Amino acid sequence: MNTQTKTTKAKPATSKTTAAASAVAKSAKAAGAPATPTVVDSPRPVIVGPVMRKKELIDTVVDRSGLKKKDAKPVIESMLEVLGEALGDNRELNLLPLGKFKVVNEKDLGNGKMMRVKVRQVTPSDKPKDPTATTDESDV
Repeated sequence: MNTQTKTTKAKPATSKTTAAASAVAKSAKAAGAPATPTVVDSPRPVIVGPVMRKKELIDTVVDRSGLKKKDAKPVIESMLEVLGEALGDNRELNLLPLGKFKVVNEKDLGNGKMMRVKVRQVTPSDKPKDPTATTDESDV
């Protein structure tokens, strides 16, 4: 019996970014223009500030609103309960100026849920609002 073995030469591994960069360089050379590198912004690290607990929230709301603590505390606790239930039901929250909240994914744990929530806050503009513009009632 005559058995032949076929051998192949291994090719060096290339990444997709190297291939994409070489394709851009080839197209730039074909066009006669020098290749210019593109700077890509990397994600900025977030510096975590101090944690705000419910007691501090209640005290801050009392200071800013002028309400008595005994009047403000049940309202704030009810509001937090409603917001927690809405996030637990995977509802999207649009609460300006706080922001827009969307549950990205969740994982059931033994004593509760772990949720990853995407929050988008709109930067307030310095432009004065048009007093004749109509207000969208869905955001109020």
